[in-house]
Amino acid sequence: MDIGRFLLTSITTTALAFVVGMFYAGFRRKITARVQNRVGPPVYQNFIDVVKLWSKKSNITHGVMQHLAPLWQIATSITTLMFIPILVDSTFFVNLTFKGDLIFLLYLMVVGSLGMALGAGEGGNPNSAIGVTRGLTQMIGFEIPWVMALVALMIQHQTTTIVGLMDVQQASGTWLMFSSPFAFLAALLAMPGMFRYSPFDIVGAPAELASGPISEFGGKYLGTLMTNGSIFAFVKLVLYVDIFMGGATNLVLLVVKTFVLYMFPVLWGLVSPRFRTEQSVRFFWGWPLFFGLLGILQAAFL
Repeated sequence: MDIGRFLLTSITTTALAFVVGMFYAGFRRKITARVQNRVGPPVYQNFIDVVKLWSKKSNITHGVMQHLAPLWQIATSITTLMFIPILVDSTFFVNLTFKGDLIFLLYLMVVGSLGMALGAGEGGNPNSAIGVTRGLTQMIGFEIPWVMALVALMIQHQTTTIVGLMDVQQASGTWLMFSSPFAFLAALLAMPGMFRYSPFDIVGAPAELASGPISEFGGKYLGTLMTNGSIFAFVKLVLYVDIFMGGATNLVLLVVKTFVLYMFPVLWGLVSPRFRTEQSVRFFWGWPLFFGLLGILQAAFL
């Protein structure tokens, strides 16, 4: 591929992920407010907040790793985005793909959290340390059913690429959420843990931990983390759509599918109080793990 074209598509894809992710976060704030009988901020408020944060200066630093943690996270999110197909058979949103890219993404998606853990730990704030401990513990919980769901698909369809799973759905005319329902349920129930919305918001726990790991991050640091959150939310949603919902042939269909999928953790969070850490892990090792096991058995014997 021509390097100039690749850079253009990479920048465009990143901009698309940022804009869509920021609007989705804005809709979440608006929907949450309406459920709580408030007016809420406009859906574009997050854009204003990011500009405001990026315009601020910070004289507080706790070491090199605190500087690197936000950059580590956003670099990991953008790199992950580059390996995920945005549209089916698109000639513009070209992604990087190779045999085993799905396994590669499983590792890559946790790198950002590990970098954030190192950066937050350097600050010495006890709220950060508690949030990091909770986050890594919860990650162990939801990663297991999520990996089991993907392993079931790899076994069933004999491919370790995202494009391969999309081709299977295009050839059969059936989304994998219907042909592999147990794997889909395992992955779907693991999703709220990835987004860390209630009842799985034990990492930030605003009323208890003063935002947890990001307690010592403000100004440009916090603006970078907000930007990363919007991009990574888009990454996770598009990955689910590609794997289980056949991908999308145009941007309108992509937005519709990802928004519907996004509403699952959002609406669940609106009606759920926060779990404790052990309750969160116990949940993920309950029904999600059970459905993941059924998905592997279905792939192996049916």
